[in-house]
Amino acid sequence: METDQGLSERVIFSDEATFFLSRKVNRHSTWILGSQNPHALIEMERDIPKVNVFCAISRRCVFDPFFVEDSGTGKVYLDMLENWLMPRLVDEVVQGYIYQQDGAPPHWHKEVQEYLNEHLPG
Repeated sequence: METDQGLSERVIFSDEATFFLSRKVNRHSTWILGSQNPHALIEMERDIPKVNVFCAISRRCVFDPFFVEDSGTGKVYLDMLENWLMPRLVDEVVQGYIYQQDGAPPHWHKEVQEYLNEHLPG
């Protein structure tokens, strides 16, 4: 960042999270520190309804969240990119933006990679 003063203006950070529609906490991505026994038995539910939420943020803008009931597959992620995120990035008019994503499996889907290679600058 020291050599590229405009870098923070161009980076668009993104991430997604799954929220289960029950009173149980998703222990995969949530840590709770407390005074209770960490080895206590925790009751788990299976096949409960859930919603995936995707969000993106830049120095200039917080993009409205994108909600999807379907699981986070490559096809769902590609649909979100094509129909929700990329039109907003065009509206944002950030020249030479850098789109950041983590290594989640849907991000490595072949069609997602092809789409990103075709539509992202540089």
